[in-house]
Order: sequence, then structure tokens, then C-alpha cells
Amino acid sequence: MAPRLPRPHRLDVGVAVGGLLGGLLLWGIGLGVRPADEAVVLFDGRWPLLVPLVVMAGCELLRREAPRTGVLVGTAALIADTLTRGSLVTVIMYTDVMYAAVLYGPPASARRIPWITGLLTVAGTVVPFALWRTPEALLIGVAVGIVSFAPASTGLIVRNHREAADAALLRAEQTALLAEKDRVQAVTAERSRMARELHDLVANHLSAIAIHSTAALSLDDAATTRQALGVIRENSVAGLAEMRRLIGILRDEGGGDTGPAAAPTLDGLGALVDGARANGLDVTLDAAPGENLPAPVELAAYRIVQESLTNALKHASKGPVHVRLARQAGALRVRVTSPYGDRDTPRAPGSGAGLVGMRERAALLHGTFEAGAVADPDAAGGTIWAVCATLPLTEGDPA
Repeated sequence: MAPRLPRPHRLDVGVAVGGLLGGLLLWGIGLGVRPADEAVVLFDGRWPLLVPLVVMAGCELLRREAPRTGVLVGTAALIADTLTRGSLVTVIMYTDVMYAAVLYGPPASARRIPWITGLLTVAGTVVPFALWRTPEALLIGVAVGIVSFAPASTGLIVRNHREAADAALLRAEQTALLAEKDRVQAVTAERSRMARELHDLVANHLSAIAIHSTAALSLDDAATTRQALGVIRENSVAGLAEMRRLIGILRDEGGGDTGPAAAPTLDGLGALVDGARANGLDVTLDAAPGENLPAPVELAAYRIVQESLTNALKHASKGPVHVRLARQAGALRVRVTSPYGDRDTPRAPGSGAGLVGMRERAALLHGTFEAGAVADPDAAGGTIWAVCATLPLTEGDPA
């Protein structure tokens, strides 16, 4: 199957038809470039100049689809035109073909053609003057420059401007894509931070409510039910206060008299442990974190202890829970252990989001986090659940 010829652009068809009609008009009135008595005219008469004119018009059809072929064939047609009386339209169309060859041609051709035409212009100026030693000989170089070098240079200038505009547009699109990517990442990070905060603030209270409400429903004892309802009320009020604080932060109501609540610090571990004891956990606290801890480290350590106590309340069997914080080798080490095994009290359902949140908090500070069952001969059943986090004492993500 023969390859399909490229279909010329509509504008190129218009240029070719217009040039051909204009050349025929000049041919019809007998207007040529050179008089018939010049020595260079080898093909006298009106009819020979029609061949270069038609060929050049055909080259105009190739100015976009095959610019190199068009300029090569057009150069041959122009040489043939110089052997006749010549047509001004043929010369004008050749300048357009030369311009298009640089503008639409391959990058290699766009770089070479101006150099070639420039050298031809110099040669057309120097050689005739060196041979004939007359000022009129310089006009040959001028004519070569006007017909070839000038349109090639113009095409190169326009091409460079187009490429610069395309490069600027590409950079703008890439910048917009990067900005959109940064925005999506910022939104994702903010959503993750909000999810961690919401989980850490409310999960402890809701877990206590779920466990004590289950105990109140399963035990037919008025005193136990009353005690459970008291714990449920305390956790409901505390959870509601935490929710209101978080909603206030999200709304950014900074214009009122009350500013945003401060982030919890390790000074609040005592109150946190007291709350866990009120919910039924046997907690011991051994905290020696030292002074001048970075705020992100304090917040992460507090939330890890808080979530560990919540998980112990939800899943741990009966027994002691140990919380230990120590400052070692430029890092704050947090370890929370609780009994591991079957429990005979109600268990609150879990989704694993707490472990994910603790791991994320440690990763944001370039720390480490581990959680799992480990052997302990002193524990009932020989196994405990241990949460261990190492938080470097450097400024990390303030979230």
C-alpha cells in the first residue's frame, strides 16, 4: 500500500493559489524581472517562466508538511527562473518557502539554513566584486541576502520566540501542577492531623462510656449501675468539652475574648493517669522526661500515652499498667505496658486507628514506634502488650 501524501494546510493552499494567480496576472500583462536582451536569459519568451512559477506554487503547498523538500525544490525552481525573463511572484513565493523551512522545519534545519544563506550572501557579495571590480557587482550579494538570508533570519527569530513562549507556557503548567500537588498534599496532611487529634481527644472518653455502659447493662446491681452512670457522665462531659475545643480551633474563632486552648504537655500526665484510674485501670506512672522539651515532642508523647491508656482500657486484661518516660541519648523514650490476654470484662471494639495515629506521630518527628505482645515472665500468662516510642529531641512537624 502506497504511503499517503501529507494533506496541505488550508492556509498553504490559499497562499499557493494566490501566488499562482498573481504570477499568471503578471505573465498575462507581460511584466518580467529582466529584459529579454540580457545575457543571462537563456530561455527567451513568455512561456518558459511559467514552469518555475507553477513549481514554486507547488512548493507553497509543502511549506508546513514538508518544508525541507519545499525549500530544496523551490531553490531549483528559483535557479531555473533566473535563466528566464523571471517572475517577481516566483521570487516572492521563494522567500516565503525559505521562511517556512526555518519556522516549520526540524530543529537541525532551522539552525543550518540561516548559516548557509548567510555564507551564500557573503559569497555573492565578495566573489562578483572580486571578479568584476565594479560597485554594481555588490548588488548580487544584496539580492541573494534579500531573497534567502533575510527570510531565513526572520523565520529563525519567530521560531525562537515561539519556542520561548512554549517553554514559558510549559513552565507555567508545571508550576500550576506542582502548586495543585502541594495543595492536595497540604489538605491530605491537614485531614490526617485532624483525624489524629479527633481520635486522640474523643476515643478515650467514648471507650470509657462504651465499657461502663456495657457493664451497667450486663450487671443487675444498683450500686454498680450508679457508679457506671457516674463515670459515663464524667466522660461525656469531658468528651463534649474536648469536641467543643476542637471545633473552635477548626472554626478559627480568634476574634473573641478567649484564645485557642494550649496543646497538652507532659505536665498533664498526672491528670491523664488519674482519669484512667477513675475508669478502672491500675496505672503506675514513672516519668522523668527532663526539662526544655520541644513542644512537638511533648505533644506526641502525651498523645501516645493517652492512646495507650485508651487501648489498655478497651482491650487489656485485668492487671497493672505501667507508664514510663525517660530521656536518653538525645531522645525521649516512651514505654507503656499492659496485661495481654483474654479479659472477663466488656471489651470495646477497635479499628486500629489508634496504632496508626501513634506511628504517624512518631514518624513526623523522625522517631521510631513499636507495639505488640512481648514475653514477660513476671506477668500473668507470661505476656504483656508493650507500646514503645523513641522521639528525637529536635524540632519536627508541629502537628
